Order: sequence, then C-alpha cells, then structure tokens
Amino acid sequence: MSYIQVNNLWKEFGQTPVLERINADIEQGAFVTLVGTSGCGKSTFLNMLLGITQPSRGEITLEDQPLKAEPDGERGIVFQRYSVFPHLNVRQNILIALEFSASPFLARLFGQAKNEALRKVDEIIERVGLSHAATRYPHELSGGMRQRLAIAQALIARPKVLLLDEPFGALDPGIRKDMHQLVKELWQQEKLTVFMVTHDLQEAFLLGTRLWVFDKVRHDPDDASVYGSRITYDLDLSTPQSAANADEFSGEIEQTIAQPVNTLPSS
Repeated sequence: MSYIQVNNLWKEFGQTPVLERINADIEQGAFVTLVGTSGCGKSTFLNMLLGITQPSRGEITLEDQPLKAEPDGERGIVFQRYSVFPHLNVRQNILIALEFSASPFLARLFGQAKNEALRKVDEIIERVGLSHAATRYPHELSGGMRQRLAIAQALIARPKVLLLDEPFGALDPGIRKDMHQLVKELWQQEKLTVFMVTHDLQEAFLLGTRLWVFDKVRHDPDDASVYGSRITYDLDLSTPQSAANADEFSGEIEQTIAQPVNTLPSS
C-alpha cells in the first residue's frame, strides 16, 4: 500500500494552470527530490503537500486519508530563507514550536509540561549540532547554523513528512556538504519521508532515492501559460545500480531545468 498517493492533481491560479495531471505513489521512507525550470510548479506542489495551497482538482492522501487542508504536526517544512524568530535564542526558537502546538492561543507551557518540552528541545539541539550555541540569537549564527536551527524547528514535533524548499541554495559549498550529511542522518534516524525542491541536479542525485522532473508536456506556441507542468521523469535512485542507470538521463534533465519556462518550444 502506498504511503502517499497523488491522484490526478491539478493546480490553477485564476485561468492559468501551473500543474496538471500529477499522479504518483510514494512509499514510506522515500527521499524524493524535485527539479525543474523556474516557475514550473515545484514549490506549488510542496505547498499543497504542506496544506497551505489547495488543489484545484484531484487530491493527495496520506495513509489512505485525505491530506489535511492546513499545516499540522505530521508535516514539517524548511525554507531557503530562515523561518526563525530574531528576538528568541536557539533554545527558545525551538521551544515555541512545541508551545504553539500544545497551546495555540497562549503559546506557553508550564511546570512539568515545560520541563518535558525543554528536554526534547535540548535533545534535538544536540542532534543538529547546536548545543554550543543554544543561548545565541539568530543574528549571532552563521548561515549553516541558522539552517540547522530551522531543521530543528521542523523536526521537534516529530513529523512523518519533511518538506525542504531549496534549503541549501544560499549556503557555501563546504557548509552545504555538511548539511547534506546532517539531513541524510536525520532522515534515516527519524524514518522520515522527505520531499526536497532543488535547482541543483547533482544535489538531487546525491540525496534522493527518487528524482522527479517537472516540465510542460503540452505547449501552445502562442501562449506559454495555456498548459501546466507534469512529472516528466520519475527515476529510481534507491540503489547504486538504479542511480547509475538514472544518471544516463542527467544530460537531458540538465537541459530541461536550464530552459526558461516561458520560452519552451511548441511540440
């Protein structure tokens, strides 16, 4: 049985389709990397998984149940821009995620409940490598450290699905390599199902067990906005052999994701 199912999914903004006829079955524990030219709908798809954008048609199910139409603790997300509170230190930034979850109106915990929450916070801080910076504020952190904080915020509620929207695009290559290792370790330890949008094809092959390429199959030579994108490649990367076979398509994929979405040729 599929863990997540995407059934005939469409998304239109006004009269403009962004995604059309998206169908997929995703197994639990998959690490799905999403690539495609800018504007092809990758982040829109991620937002539908999160629940902040609703499909125009079709549906997404999680464990055979319709995906909830708003973010919840089952889905955590990390953006390229750091979604942290500048007036709170590292420890407080992570704690407030638990406080909002337990008490949406007050965003406060007390007594034993707070002590237990702080224990969980300190555990995740250690796991993401920020124990030495627990009392620092975001402006005192490097880019890589702020992204570690954002990952800790996303994981503190123990989500089933982790969504990553170009989380490492602004990082230097050396820091990016460290973040790759961290995410792979957390994915395996937490038994997460991960969806990650990236513009870096090498990163997609390196981290993913499955690679999706979004592109337009149908084209109107007079109006590039008439049709939406679909998944044009769905490649298995779960074993060294399957990844090696999939690598044969890397040249074609590289050309696809490099081409501006509004200048695609007609077919």
